[in-house]
Amino acid sequence: MDLKTLQELQPWEWPKDTGKRLAGILRDRGVDGGERLLAAELAGDFTVIDDTLVGTLLSIMQNADEPESLRGQAAISLGPALEYADTTGFEDADDVPISERTFREARESLRTLFRDASVPKNVRRRILEASVRAPEDWHRDAIGTAYASGDADWKLTAVFCMRFVSGFEREIPAALESQNPDVHYEAVCAAGVWSVEAAWPHVASLVTAEDVDKPLRLAAIDAVASIRPEEAAEILGELLDSSDEDIVEAVHEALAMAEGAPDDDGEDDERQG
Repeated sequence: MDLKTLQELQPWEWPKDTGKRLAGILRDRGVDGGERLLAAELAGDFTVIDDTLVGTLLSIMQNADEPESLRGQAAISLGPALEYADTTGFEDADDVPISERTFREARESLRTLFRDASVPKNVRRRILEASVRAPEDWHRDAIGTAYASGDADWKLTAVFCMRFVSGFEREIPAALESQNPDVHYEAVCAAGVWSVEAAWPHVASLVTAEDVDKPLRLAAIDAVASIRPEEAAEILGELLDSSDEDIVEAVHEALAMAEGAPDDDGEDDERQG
């Protein structure tokens, strides 16, 4: 079974030896570059990621002789496992696909490589985007520097990272005014994650505007329910009649989230009861 076939299958349908096969492809520099890039992408899936694959991805990321695109993808593929391990912890090791030792080694490798100015810009961007999935103290300064750099690529990376690291309540509303559609989208997502009140007028307007791209509208629907859950039903209700099933599904999910949001006192109904 080739990698393109694997890509078309659901991960739980992959053969049991898929992880070993991906590791072998990644280690073999004689394999076609496109196939190694796809292998690096697939390697980040929870059905295969483990300490061995993390080590292989780190080796690629650290190797200056590897293509930039492959090094960047290797970093990105580490992100989901790092986030899950950081959120879940290691009290029950069976619940986490990687060991605590590997988790700590990966975070340290990402931090060290990000601080190496000789590493290509796009690799460092991907390293920052991956590493913030398990936030550390150094991330806030790194994101602030990237945002203020004047470089469009770094600004996009910074706004993406603001989803995962708090403390950018002023930068997020400013990023909403960006003419770069990617920055705009990431700012809407970040506004929703952190319930940025100053973003409300802008985000609410995106929900009902007719000329909004679908991905941006979906992000705005989610953000509305987070920023002002008490007003979500009024803003989102009309979209329940949409002919677009994705929109309707997103509205239902947003309304469910809004109903479960804390009240004005910051306590759930269950806590009050």
